[in-house]
Amino acid sequence: MDKLVKPSKYNASLMIPSSKSYMQRAVALAILSQGETVLKNPDFSNDSSSALKIAETLGCKVVREDSLVKITPKNPLKAEQISVGEAGLGLRLFTPVCALLGGGLTIQGEGSLLKRPMSMMEKPMADLGAKISLSNGFVPITIHSGLKGGFAEIDGSQSSQFLTGLLTALPKAEKDSVLKVENLKSVPYVQMTLDIIEKFGGQIQNIDFKEFRIKGKQKYIATEYQVEGDWSSAAAHLIAGAIAGKAVVKGLNPNSLQADRAVMKVLEQVGAEIVISNDEIKVSKKDLRAYNFDATDCPDLFPVLASLAANCSGESVIKGVSRLAHKESDRALAIKEEFFKIGIQVDLEGDFMKIKGGKISGGVTVSSRNDHRMAFSLAVATLNADKQIVITDAQSVKKSYPRFWEDFEKSVEI
Repeated sequence: MDKLVKPSKYNASLMIPSSKSYMQRAVALAILSQGETVLKNPDFSNDSSSALKIAETLGCKVVREDSLVKITPKNPLKAEQISVGEAGLGLRLFTPVCALLGGGLTIQGEGSLLKRPMSMMEKPMADLGAKISLSNGFVPITIHSGLKGGFAEIDGSQSSQFLTGLLTALPKAEKDSVLKVENLKSVPYVQMTLDIIEKFGGQIQNIDFKEFRIKGKQKYIATEYQVEGDWSSAAAHLIAGAIAGKAVVKGLNPNSLQADRAVMKVLEQVGAEIVISNDEIKVSKKDLRAYNFDATDCPDLFPVLASLAANCSGESVIKGVSRLAHKESDRALAIKEEFFKIGIQVDLEGDFMKIKGGKISGGVTVSSRNDHRMAFSLAVATLNADKQIVITDAQSVKKSYPRFWEDFEKSVEI
C-alpha cells in the first residue's frame, strides 16, 4: 500500500495504543500460569495477535473482547508447530517458553524475521538442556529436547530479547538456574521483564544485570494485568507535535520502565515545549536545536529521532548504530538512503549517526522498506516538507500500530 502524505500543521489529541512489548510478555506468562489471566487494555497489533495465536495453538482458551483478553491454559500444553509471524521478540521469547514442553515442536516465522540471525540461542539453550536446530542459523527453529535449567552464559550485546525469554521460562524449569550475562544492551527491556514476572508471582535474583539466579519449579499465578500505553507508538506523535504544531497524548505512564520513554529526554534537549499532567503529555513546537543522544538502550527510537534531527538547527548526533542492523530493515542504511531522497544528509561513522537539519524536499517517493518504524518516521518528516511525499509499503504499520494512519491523518491540518 502506498500512502500520500502532504505537508501540514499537526494538531493531535490521541489515546495511545497499548504496549506490544508488555502484551507479548503478558501472554507468555499467562500461558505458564495457573488459572485464568485477564489482560486489560490489550494490544491487537500483528505481533501481539501472533502471541495470542500461539496461546491458542498450544491449547489455551483465549477469549478476545474490546477492552480485555482472557487466557486460560490447558494441561498439558502441546503443539507440533507454532508461528510467531514477524515478531523478533516473539521468536526469542517463545522459543525458551515452548522448550519447557519438551521436544518435537517447530517454530516458524515470516517476512524480515526469516533474515534475522538466531544462532546465538543454540549454545545457551543446549547448556540449559534444550537442544534446538536452526536452518543455517535462521528460522525455522526445531526444539528437540526440553529446557531443564542449569548454568548458561549469554551475550547481551545484540539483543535483550532472548534473555527475556530465558528469564520468563526458567522459573518453571525443573532445576535452579544461573545466567551470566555479558555486555547487556537495552537494560530497560530487561527491567520490564523482571517487573512483569514479579506481577505474576515469579522471583528472580538480579545481580547488577550481570548475573541472574533463578529457583526452579516456581508457580506463576494468573492475575488481572493492565497493559500500559506504548511509548514507542507515542514517540512519533510527540515528535510530530514538536516539529509541526502540537500533540496531546493520553494513556501513557510517565514513570514507565519502557526504554522509549527516553524520547522525553531528547525533546527536552532540543527545546520543545512540554507539559505533563496526570496521564496526559502535551508537546508543542518551538525553535529546535540540534542534540546529542545515546540510543543504545532504545534503538527503536532511531527512525523518529532522525525526523526530529532533520528539523533541528545544526547537526545532531545519535549513538547506537550497531543496534540497527538486524531489525525489520537495516535501519541505519534505510535512514541514510531514504532521508537522502528528501534532501537530508545522514552520515554513518562507526556507532554514530550524524544528521544535519535543513530543508526537507518533497515531490518524491520514499520506501518504508516494510519497516513499521520507518513508515512512522517518514510520515513525521513529511509534515515540514515543501511538497507532498509518497511512502511505499505503508501497511507495515500493522506490525505494531494498526491504526497509525487513522490517528495521523485526523491530526493533520492541511
